[in-house]
Amino acid sequence: MRILATFAFSFAAAVFCAVYGQLDAFLLPLGGGLALAAAVLGILLRKKGHRRTRVLLMLFGLAAGFMWTAVYMVIFFRPAQALDNRTVRLRATVSDWPQEGSYGGCTVLVRAETEGGVTLSAILYTDQQGADLRPGDQIETIAHCTLGDRTFAGEKITYYTAKGIFLRATAYGRLEVERPKRIPPRCYAAWAARALKRGIDAAFPEDVSGFVKALVTGNRDSLTDEFTTSLERTGLSHTVAVSGMHLAYLSGVLTRLLGRGKRSTAVLTILWAALFCGIAGNTPSVLRAAVMIVMLQLAPLLCRERDGPTALALALLLLLAANPFAAAHVGLQLSFAAVAGILLVSDRIQDGLLRRFHMDRLGKPKSWRQRLLRAGPRFAVSNLSATLGASVLTVPLVALHFNMVSLIAPLSNLLTLWAIGYLFLGGMAVGVLANLWLAGAAVLAIPFTALARYLQWVVALLAGSDLAALSLNSIYCRAWLVLVYALLLVSVRMKGRRPVWMPVAAGAVALGAAIALTRAAFFWGDLGVTVLDVGQGQSVLVRTGVFLTLVDCGGDSREGPGKTTADYLQSLGLGGIDLLVVSHYHADHANGIGQLLERISVREIALPDVEADSPLRAEILAAAQAREIPVSFIRGERTVDSGEDCQITLLPPVLEEGTANELGLTVLAAAGEADVLITGDMEAEGEHRLVQRADLPDIEVLVAGHHGSATSSTRELLERVKPEFALISVGAGNRYGHPDGEALLRLDEAGAKIYRTDLYGTIEVKLKG
Repeated sequence: MRILATFAFSFAAAVFCAVYGQLDAFLLPLGGGLALAAAVLGILLRKKGHRRTRVLLMLFGLAAGFMWTAVYMVIFFRPAQALDNRTVRLRATVSDWPQEGSYGGCTVLVRAETEGGVTLSAILYTDQQGADLRPGDQIETIAHCTLGDRTFAGEKITYYTAKGIFLRATAYGRLEVERPKRIPPRCYAAWAARALKRGIDAAFPEDVSGFVKALVTGNRDSLTDEFTTSLERTGLSHTVAVSGMHLAYLSGVLTRLLGRGKRSTAVLTILWAALFCGIAGNTPSVLRAAVMIVMLQLAPLLCRERDGPTALALALLLLLAANPFAAAHVGLQLSFAAVAGILLVSDRIQDGLLRRFHMDRLGKPKSWRQRLLRAGPRFAVSNLSATLGASVLTVPLVALHFNMVSLIAPLSNLLTLWAIGYLFLGGMAVGVLANLWLAGAAVLAIPFTALARYLQWVVALLAGSDLAALSLNSIYCRAWLVLVYALLLVSVRMKGRRPVWMPVAAGAVALGAAIALTRAAFFWGDLGVTVLDVGQGQSVLVRTGVFLTLVDCGGDSREGPGKTTADYLQSLGLGGIDLLVVSHYHADHANGIGQLLERISVREIALPDVEADSPLRAEILAAAQAREIPVSFIRGERTVDSGEDCQITLLPPVLEEGTANELGLTVLAAAGEADVLITGDMEAEGEHRLVQRADLPDIEVLVAGHHGSATSSTRELLERVKPEFALISVGAGNRYGHPDGEALLRLDEAGAKIYRTDLYGTIEVKLKG
């Protein structure tokens, strides 16, 4: 069966090259050339053997991968391109239940009919007309179509295409709906998923139902941002991304109930795996697991050996054949990397640990007490081995995609995976029973509720550690990760007995050194300014001596501005800040504060005393009150002594009326002769009044106002403060056109060196006083 694995992995390698290499124009020539090379080589190498077979399979696999990607694009992607930026009469079939949109309407997944007769998956944005849609409904409306490979602002993304969604359509006018008399078989899974979620909601208390739903169905809509971040920091995100672990639990239960090796067991397991894939949303991780389970069930029935690498390779081939763009799906990459790592090294790690603790010498247990006493240590060894094996290949991917590494993942998995299995099976049983007998389901849910609360407590406890996860913003931390893999490689290549403690100790010492150097670099100089990359928004950390002031925490970055800021601080071993200043109550400056306060302690919050009815103001005040954080409303100039020859000056709004941009706070930080000015979203009129009223010195750093808009960074202000550096916090490809060319020209003419977060990411400036 390894022959199939060779072809499948080669096919997958070609698809990855095609997607990431953007080889659209060269796919057919490449595929044809490789196929021709394979044919010629097959004729020339007449002597048969395993090496010849593998080489030919690799070449044919590569050729098939390139050629299929080209054919797939013609069949499915080109029709979507033909509809790009067009307003058409759209006919579609609803595939899933509508979701409430952030703009007050609904989003719904549909199967849209194109002009060429091809049916494509699409996201339809509607008003409240779409709230009552059901899977299977036939709809027709006027819609403006946009290709799914970019945001509405034009930034290139792979989020939708990796899921097989090539179109996004915004409906206009009347939505015509035709409801079928019977539910189409294609929609059974969507209806089953809804019934299961509703059953869980009805039977479990509100504080755990969202977690149980995520665990059982993979739907994270009910999880808070704070809890999702905690799962990421503890390396437990895989528990709410339905995958092989979950299907293995179900397969194990069916096998135990029906018997191993029976045809009926195999058939029922395959049918249940297919249904559960639909319930979990057909994500790459669950599809991969389903294919592998089907392969492992069919192998003995077809008189074939069970082979993990072959099952993994076939699963990858089928997923990429169904949608080559799925190669860019982070979930797919992590899922396959985790299983590949387990297949490669987990058994070796487990055997080594069993030998290390002399557990391999124990004979067969003679009583139930012996079995019970040995079960715990063996489970811990097996759990740790699987976690370390999965981490071998997933850690580099997590570092690449998320710029962080969970240090506490082995411990968190050890403490939780035993409970995850029970809660998954129990949550599913309760959800099903609740649709038949709610009272009985509520009773059954009691022990599993306690289990869910235990898991939530462990996640919150471990995630609260400053070094639960390591941000890789620092070059020292990146160097540490490279060193760890170098030590791993050397350890594997060494012959003879290898002392485990040596590479482990070296890695631990290097980690301590990396954190110490990162922290020392942060505290170098008398004044530091860090403009964090939070997308289209602003979060600026100012250090005067050792006093830490955060000015704003808002933006539209994928991770969330609160998470980005907290990650940065905790990667330095910093669990708190001295002062949080909110310039004004706009989401791009304050929507991450709630998430930030969940993880970072704050001594004081300073706010402008404007917009008393602002929801953001009320939210910040409520969060501060819940944590007993003092709040100061800045109505007059206030100076905060932040150390020897260091101070933070908070200036109140300079206008008595105007837009929220003009009614914000201004921050002037000074350490000796070094100065930093942050004006929030202040515009021309506000800058004019600021120059007239405030005693502004020549400054070293200006955080450009309003993300570099045309109405800010006026010549009057620049001539007054004469900045040496201009830092602009701005999102890549934002819809506002920030930074404006005129503002950039003015900053350049003023002699300021310009740095932008959309080009450079997080920006750090260190100054001597």
